[in-house]
Amino acid sequence: MNTIGTILLVDDSENDTFLFRVASEKAALRNPLQEVHDGEQAVAYLSGTPPFHDRAQYPLPILMLLDLKMPKKSGFEVLAWLRSESALRRLPVFIFSASLRKEDVDRAFDLGASAFLVKPSTLDDLVQMIQTLTSWLKYNHFPEINPVQNS
Repeated sequence: MNTIGTILLVDDSENDTFLFRVASEKAALRNPLQEVHDGEQAVAYLSGTPPFHDRAQYPLPILMLLDLKMPKKSGFEVLAWLRSESALRRLPVFIFSASLRKEDVDRAFDLGASAFLVKPSTLDDLVQMIQTLTSWLKYNHFPEINPVQNS
């Protein structure tokens, strides 16, 4: 069981990422948290391309929390790219979105999402969600993820 691996939060909202950090502290989430703020940064992070080439500083995550509505590349585009990469396709991806649209849920799962979490409207609910996530991290067995080989 891998409970100390990195979590990658991909979200363009500064407010949402700030609230996630605050709620993570309140929930006693021990996993290191890395953040990127658009879909292109997410692909660069996962690919290990500059400025994310140093895996000691930017380790591959054991879980990605992915917003859908972002600039440059949407969460859907990131997810489609990720599932086409043989080295990364087993990475668990939890969609973390404000969307309640059935079409978004269906499309996310069709593209290979592992879960679809709707962003809570209160800090207390977000803390509770992260506590549940922490329990899942404790008991889940994660697949080995091999770094993408850049040429």
